[in-house]
Amino acid sequence: MARIYGKHYGKAKSRKPYVAEFGVIPKDANITKEAIEDIIVNYAKSGKSPAMIGELLKKQHNVPYIRQYTGKRLSQILEEKGLKSEIPADLLDLMKKAVNMRKHLAANKQDKHNTLRLKRTESKIWRLVRYYTKNGYLPEDWKYNPELAALIIKGSA
Repeated sequence: MARIYGKHYGKAKSRKPYVAEFGVIPKDANITKEAIEDIIVNYAKSGKSPAMIGELLKKQHNVPYIRQYTGKRLSQILEEKGLKSEIPADLLDLMKKAVNMRKHLAANKQDKHNTLRLKRTESKIWRLVRYYTKNGYLPEDWKYNPELAALIIKGSA
């Protein structure tokens, strides 16, 4: 991000450790590639989101970077096993947020702060939909519709 009063961009950010070769498990690790993929498949079948799977692998199984251990990204593993969802996870999370905001606004019509937040959230949704349709993750005729989003969220829950 740019500085507030200057035109310069900062360099402060977290950086992943350098890995010369992906798919090579470090010597101090006590887990195999197959075991990691099995854990990912089990979590996905139990209904966990990709972000949650990554967190669980970090915290419970001491696998900080899936790609470093397996040579593949989490989404690639899920796609190979046939467990990838039709709608990308980040878009689905934003849609859940918008549906909950609309439900709140139905009960509290004068909540101006939440109406602004809903507009911002839906702007993010529209931008993501444009990106995903342009790159082929979603069909070309896919459009965001609040009523349809409520049905999708209800069906996925």
